[in-house]
Amino acid sequence: MNWRSMNWRAMVTVLLLIGALLSGWLLWSQRDRGGRGVTAAQRPDYVLHDFRLVVLDENGRESFTLSAPKLARDPNVETFDIATPLFQIPPRSGSNASAWEVRSQTGWVSAKGEELRLRGQVHADSTNADGKPIRIATEELNVFPDDRRATSTVAVTVTHPGLILNGRGLEADLNAKRITLLNDVKARYERTP
Repeated sequence: MNWRSMNWRAMVTVLLLIGALLSGWLLWSQRDRGGRGVTAAQRPDYVLHDFRLVVLDENGRESFTLSAPKLARDPNVETFDIATPLFQIPPRSGSNASAWEVRSQTGWVSAKGEELRLRGQVHADSTNADGKPIRIATEELNVFPDDRRATSTVAVTVTHPGLILNGRGLEADLNAKRITLLNDVKARYERTP
């Protein structure tokens, strides 16, 4: 056996031993920093697939109905993240107004169900007292189902037979079908058949 060959092997062994000890120490020191807690905090406590859910208000009346392919609940703040939701918001009892159907790419529901945040290709559809369709189209819409109210701060298009309104920002009374665009409002009249 050669002296240089022994020295080289001993040096590699020492370096491997130091590397193993350093790796073990790093893993040991990271255990208290919540490495597993971060993963658990991001994990929902339950997930629903292809479901239909009726949410009641504090008086036991229907606040809204939700259908979607996926819902995940965040256990820390008790909110819900939803993929491609369809919300059906009925009129207040005693009203002859029609329900609203609101669709979007994503949705978020607050812990108590008093606020819905809809994002991405939001369309809210209903009919007015004459039975004519009304559509609200935007990228962001916040809905307060118990108050039958909706708001937005981004560009909005409201379509009604014969009229297209564009603007920025919206406040809507969903029960009365009263929609107010707040800024940069432009109207276009179109002939209806």
